[in-house]
Amino acid sequence: MSGGVVGARAGTLSFMFGASSQTGQLVERVKSVLMLMGKKAWHMGNSGTGVSAKLANNYILAINNIATAEAMNLGLRCGLDAKALQELVNTSTGRCWPMEVNNPVPGVVDTAPSSRGYEGGFGVSLMNKDLRLALAAAEESGTPLALGDMARSVYTAVEDEHRGKDFSVVYKWLQERSATQ
Repeated sequence: MSGGVVGARAGTLSFMFGASSQTGQLVERVKSVLMLMGKKAWHMGNSGTGVSAKLANNYILAINNIATAEAMNLGLRCGLDAKALQELVNTSTGRCWPMEVNNPVPGVVDTAPSSRGYEGGFGVSLMNKDLRLALAAAEESGTPLALGDMARSVYTAVEDEHRGKDFSVVYKWLQERSATQ
């Protein structure tokens, strides 16, 4: 499932699932039930593939979130306006969900957790758990994840200091480590 608390409340969740079905009837039944709660339901293959899809998606999200937080921190420290930088990136090659919807800088996106003290949203502990599971799946399948261990160490440190907050709090964590000027 993807979409979090906001998606659940709005009925806009996205589901990825695995199911074996000779005739396709089971797949269609599962899809019809899931569509009562969301806007998308993807059959990813046999049993277990839904979890693999979720882990792959959240791996990308974890990396994108760190990159967004780092870029916003860099831009602001170099004198850029946060909203101007966000608008530029959202119309350029850096566009991603953390920049557009869940921007980690307070006040840039009014509905983002960062604008509510990093409350609500997708918890840093959940992101850290999904990264751990993605890394375990990568090891089991012999798949290199070049940024995985570094991302995991970042989220572990962020979780230690900001437990219970949205995973975009990585921006605040980075700010706290930035040199004073």
